[in-house]
Amino acid sequence: MITGLMFRDSIISAANNLANSRQAVDALNIFPVPDGDTGTNMSMTIGAAAKEMATLPDDCTIDEASSRCASALLRGARGNSGVILSLIFRGFSKGFKGLESAGAADIANAFKEGVDAAYKAVMKPTEGTILTVVREAKDAAVEMAEIQDDPLEVAFAALQAAKEALAKTPELLPVLKKAGVVDAGGQGLVLVFEGMESVWHNGVIVQAIDGSAVKPVDTSKKTVAQASDEIEFGYCSEFLIEKSSSAKEKDPIKLRAFLESIGDCVVVVDDNDIIKVHVHSNEPGNVIQAALKYGQLINIKIDNMRYQHANAEVGVKDGEEVIEPKFAEPENDYGFVAVCAGDGIAELFSDIGADVIVNGGQTMNPSTDDILNAIMSTPAKTVFVLPNNKNIIMAAEQAAPLASDRKVIVLQTKTVPQGISAMLSFDYGSEPEENQMNMIAAAESVETAQVTFAARDSEVEGQKVQKGQIMGLCNGKIKYLGNDKIDIAYKTVTKLFKADEHSLITIIYGEGVTEDDAVKLEEKLRKKYGSDVDISIVNGGQPIYYFINSVE
Repeated sequence: MITGLMFRDSIISAANNLANSRQAVDALNIFPVPDGDTGTNMSMTIGAAAKEMATLPDDCTIDEASSRCASALLRGARGNSGVILSLIFRGFSKGFKGLESAGAADIANAFKEGVDAAYKAVMKPTEGTILTVVREAKDAAVEMAEIQDDPLEVAFAALQAAKEALAKTPELLPVLKKAGVVDAGGQGLVLVFEGMESVWHNGVIVQAIDGSAVKPVDTSKKTVAQASDEIEFGYCSEFLIEKSSSAKEKDPIKLRAFLESIGDCVVVVDDNDIIKVHVHSNEPGNVIQAALKYGQLINIKIDNMRYQHANAEVGVKDGEEVIEPKFAEPENDYGFVAVCAGDGIAELFSDIGADVIVNGGQTMNPSTDDILNAIMSTPAKTVFVLPNNKNIIMAAEQAAPLASDRKVIVLQTKTVPQGISAMLSFDYGSEPEENQMNMIAAAESVETAQVTFAARDSEVEGQKVQKGQIMGLCNGKIKYLGNDKIDIAYKTVTKLFKADEHSLITIIYGEGVTEDDAVKLEEKLRKKYGSDVDISIVNGGQPIYYFINSVE
């Protein structure tokens, strides 16, 4: 039988194993555009679960361990690969629900649930990816469980099938075959399974190589706690409640009502088997006592905000900057969360109405929890979330249902210009659904041209790309290569601009170019299109992309 202790240790082992090979998995990415990197995102995701596992006692059940693991993975999920990994383990937790330990049939059932959860979340599943690897592992587990009543044999069969499926991914995706690599997400999943197998079969936790473990980066926008000398509620209490079937209370709404009666900034988020709690009060003892009626408490954090504020004036809290997330009651009808990188772009989103900015984008994908915290910090009954990057959309969609006290609408904006256009089309006099449709239409009408550098040698659609080359992307596809940033930016804009359809060009320049460079680009475009076209320049300050330009 696979016990809770074995599952607990196997997740820690898996996180270490993936962290040790993180860079190798990152190197499998074949697209030369700098991105969040699959190995890093998956490692940071399962690293969040490993930290959670380290708090569990040796006598934990597999139900308890797997549900806590799934919850931590969901909150820590980064990038599409991280979200899919979290969904696989959420399925596992469903398969292990109510069990002390797992037998052969339970392992097979957990794989079924994991595959179902992962495939349902992807609108157009692509074979030759992590999805193929986990599906083949599931098939092998189910087949072995029918002839072997040994969970270790079932798990081993799944691992072997995953390895074989990974090796075949180049046959299913021609781009992988041409590059001579296997799928990065699939490789990450195999490393996770190998780390788990080391514990299940050999009783050995893979140890992290010094310096290889990834430390999660907090990409959400946070500021030093602001307070007056007369703070009404002095203690900030944050913790998780692990629900118990024998608990005196079941309904989290009652807990929320009580906390609101003794404090403010109350957040009570019901997430499967975990309740996430945040409150400012003068009675932390009463907060704890009330919460204990729902189950045992974990990750307890109580801060004296008056003390913090006194030290914040000199920027110190035990030698560190005081950081305090702010949560807001849903008072307004509408609110907006925008994900972006660059001070200028963040200021632009704020100017057009964004309530909270999540610092993130290419190469720095925020976690589900980062986005959830931003949603809960938005004082609105309906919150629109603009990911502005295709690798952040899934994390935002996973965060949406966790905000139980407000409606969340995630718009699938893939670029910053799409997000800006969507926000500008918002009408406060319209209903949420009508606004959603109009904002989607506005975003889809925007053509985006981006100029960046090649992060690795590659070959894309017959074009050989050398590391360090300047690349021009039109709506995400590489169209131009060269060494002149302004020339490449000019070519991408003229490729997209159609005189009979477009009348506005926006130039957003970032790190690595100057305002003079942006003016030179404007002059070239003005010379071509004349005065009938409106051209505006914005200092975005964004990393990675020298220019993010749009036509509409």
